[in-house]
Amino acid sequence: MCVILTPLSIYLTKMARNLTNQLIICMLIVLPSLALSSALINSAYPSPYGEELIVSRKEVYGNGRIYDITHRISSETRSWESDDGIGDEYLTFQSTMKNGSDCNFSEIKLPSHSGTHVDAPGHVFDNYFDAGFDIDSLDLDVLNGQALLVDVPRNNNITAEVMKSLNIPKGVKRVLFRTLNTDRRLMYKKQFDTSYVGFMKDGAQWLKDNTDIKLVGVDYLSVAAYDDLIPSHLVFLESREIILVEGLKLEDVEAGIYNVHCLPLRLLGAEGSPIRCILIK
Repeated sequence: MCVILTPLSIYLTKMARNLTNQLIICMLIVLPSLALSSALINSAYPSPYGEELIVSRKEVYGNGRIYDITHRISSETRSWESDDGIGDEYLTFQSTMKNGSDCNFSEIKLPSHSGTHVDAPGHVFDNYFDAGFDIDSLDLDVLNGQALLVDVPRNNNITAEVMKSLNIPKGVKRVLFRTLNTDRRLMYKKQFDTSYVGFMKDGAQWLKDNTDIKLVGVDYLSVAAYDDLIPSHLVFLESREIILVEGLKLEDVEAGIYNVHCLPLRLLGAEGSPIRCILIK
């Protein structure tokens, strides 16, 4: 069969060839660019699927400069006169993604004087409680600033005699007292231990009368020895100028001068609160 090419058909054939060539050139230019863009996107936003997720929980941060002196809250967290910790019910879920919800939504319930916590004046003075001297009234200027970590002689409670022996200089406003409680790791033991070391009434009175200390930190659930529980608290909190921080985690930290930062929850009407405390060299 013989095909006769007219001038029009010749023209259309040339046009088709030109269009084909242009399309090929565009594909050679565009496709590599798309591939490069895809590679950049994948590099900038790697897929999380299939990766091994490892949680890092630290006690020291900032290349050894920042110490977390707060006990971690869990079902085993120590609570006053409890041998069972605060229990699994401290953290419950209103909704979970495992049950089809769009997000996880938990609810926290725990005693205000458990783990590392702070006392407000209304803890032992009912008239202060009624007047509103609660956690929200505590002075953050006292809870944050230069502090001294001292080692207490390990053979007895903190009496007036022990306080004298520590030779804490005038002008020191914040002192953390590390005692036999830390050596015995009482905050890690399940059973509540009434033999913990704390302040006797005369030790609390000596501190109040002879030092400038406004923040008293201790390493068990109470600043006061069990045998002088309420009397020591009354001495410390009567003036409403001294803040008590209890249940501190003081192992593996050298005695000395640090900057302490303690922040309780801003709880209106509460006489106690969990608190996050750190030391910075």
